[in-house]
Amino acid sequence: MITYDKEGVDMISLDDDALQQFLKETTRIAVVGLSTDPSKASHEVASYLVKANYTIYPVNPKADEILGRSVYRSLRDIQDPVDIVDIFRKSEDVAPFVEEAIAIGAKAVWLQLGITDPIAEQKALDAGLIVVSDHCLKIEHRRLLGGNQ
Repeated sequence: MITYDKEGVDMISLDDDALQQFLKETTRIAVVGLSTDPSKASHEVASYLVKANYTIYPVNPKADEILGRSVYRSLRDIQDPVDIVDIFRKSEDVAPFVEEAIAIGAKAVWLQLGITDPIAEQKALDAGLIVVSDHCLKIEHRRLLGGNQ
């Protein structure tokens, strides 16, 4: 099921049951734009994901290590398969990361709260990826899986 907001932007390409199952099966999440600053949302969400037992891959061209993990300059540098590409970048900067997510064979693209790009989202859907936009992965994980990290 695909739901749309009032502007027609695709928000979640799965219903709650399917999204819950997908999150249960997910093990690897690349976090694009993960900040070194613990007060930033990307850092808080990534910390939550680590505590929820996900393997995270920080993607940030300006850092070497975040949350005790080596940082990747781009999604293409990650050697392991990636389930979700979680994007913390401005809406206008999303398209190249969606292209990379498709190129590396990611299963899903997740655009955090306030982030949308209808054209890039449609491209990801057309490539067979699950697309979630304008939603927080941490909030949705807690809502669907009852995490209390």
